[in-house]
Amino acid sequence: MSEKTELAEKKPVPIQEKPKKIWDGALKMVRGENTAQLIENFTAEMTLVAEGLCEDQSNLHRDVDKMINEEDRRIQAIQTQVEAAETSLEEERRAHDRDITELRNRLAALEKQATNKPAVQEKKHKGSIIRDLTVLIAIAAGAWIIVTVINKFF
Repeated sequence: MSEKTELAEKKPVPIQEKPKKIWDGALKMVRGENTAQLIENFTAEMTLVAEGLCEDQSNLHRDVDKMINEEDRRIQAIQTQVEAAETSLEEERRAHDRDITELRNRLAALEKQATNKPAVQEKKHKGSIIRDLTVLIAIAAGAWIIVTVINKFF
């Protein structure tokens, strides 16, 4: 009978409160007695981590800005070199154009002289005219080759 009285004295726990008791017990085991101190430590550590991340991000931004400025300077230097090369190329093209025009004028003059001379002199000078034309053509071809090579490199 004593067992029955003990059972009678213990009130049965309603079924809705059992999960709550289990949950509270588990939380108490996980949290421990000094939950406020744990929260304080966690908050302090997370603040320290956040400050470190913020500082790292600031350093990264400074480094990126520095790299951008350096690249802008390099780009500006390259653009200056390209402009100088383009100017030089244009001057050389003009010089070659003048040379070609001069050669054409000389060729026209030689052709005019060749048509005005008598047939006997024409035969004598035919070899010199061919030689002169060959030299003029070689100069024009050389000028064309130089312009083509310069265009390949720039």
